Amino acid sequence: MNDIIAFAHAHPGAIVVIGLALVFDYINGFHDAANSIATIVSTRVLSPRYAVIWAAGFNTLAFLIFSTHVAGNIAKGVDSHVVTIGLVGAGLLGAIIWDLLTWIWGLPTSSSHALIGGIAGAAITKAGFSCLDQAFFKKTLLFIFVSPLMGAILGFALMWLVMKLFGGFSQRIIDKRFRLLQFVSAAFYSLGHGGNDAQKTMGIIVAALIATGTVAAAPSGETQHIPIWIVLACHAAMGLGTMSGGWRIVKTMGMKITKLQPVGGFCAETAGAITLFMNTALGIPVSTTHTITGAIVGVGSVRKLSAVRWGVAGRIVWAWLLTIPGAAAISSLSFLALKALGVNV
Repeated sequence: MNDIIAFAHAHPGAIVVIGLALVFDYINGFHDAANSIATIVSTRVLSPRYAVIWAAGFNTLAFLIFSTHVAGNIAKGVDSHVVTIGLVGAGLLGAIIWDLLTWIWGLPTSSSHALIGGIAGAAITKAGFSCLDQAFFKKTLLFIFVSPLMGAILGFALMWLVMKLFGGFSQRIIDKRFRLLQFVSAAFYSLGHGGNDAQKTMGIIVAALIATGTVAAAPSGETQHIPIWIVLACHAAMGLGTMSGGWRIVKTMGMKITKLQPVGGFCAETAGAITLFMNTALGIPVSTTHTITGAIVGVGSVRKLSAVRWGVAGRIVWAWLLTIPGAAAISSLSFLALKALGVNV
């Protein structure tokens, strides 16, 4: 306790930034709650109240399963000599404001990309593009397109396979079996969501602590160490956020893109979970929103392409493309505002 008090006195800005990071994680939880529960709610397997409890539990348990490879990559995404507490704070403000705006509009955008765009926008404003880890950001930008494509292909393949295997059964029997299986697929998807998304905030907190000299930056090519208290705090914040809901986006994700039955919900969640598990293992910070949306589109297009409401899907894609530049613009303005107020950025 004495160490915490001493740290707070020595680095009050770091305490503010850690608080902002956990607020972002909480907002990420309720903004992206739709990712974990939209399919299981829209198929009426669980009520919204119990669905968020189910998802929140597995979001939190993810720390027991996944390594912190993604968090380490995020922490090293900007040159440590450029990173300051003020810069991280401006990046978080950009991500938080963008998330709240898209939540109000009911758009399932990526909190992950809002955070990455926010940090990048503040860093570029301060030191130009050269301060960014080019390889990391290029990979992240590439996976804006790769992760929903992976989700769509897996969703299509799983739905096609299930239709071949169970095509001779009555709809009532299929619904009964897959209602039970959706508990499993939703749990795995929530594990993947917690495992990939919570790590982004861990990386931001570690970047802030590196800026204060509290945590040593890992040498180039080595994995950044993430203290256990950061891991637990981020997973807890995300779990609490998920329990707060996010019903505007649930409606868009689970009901407006395509009509889902329990079998479709199972295939979409399973496809999304496989995609997230693979990318988390590789240390790639992908969007859980993009992944599950792609999987839902893939599942819906198996029966016929017209089953997908392409107008809604197109609106979502535009929101995806605008997330990184939108959050970056807000964080850039936040950075300049903090600088004008005399904050050390």
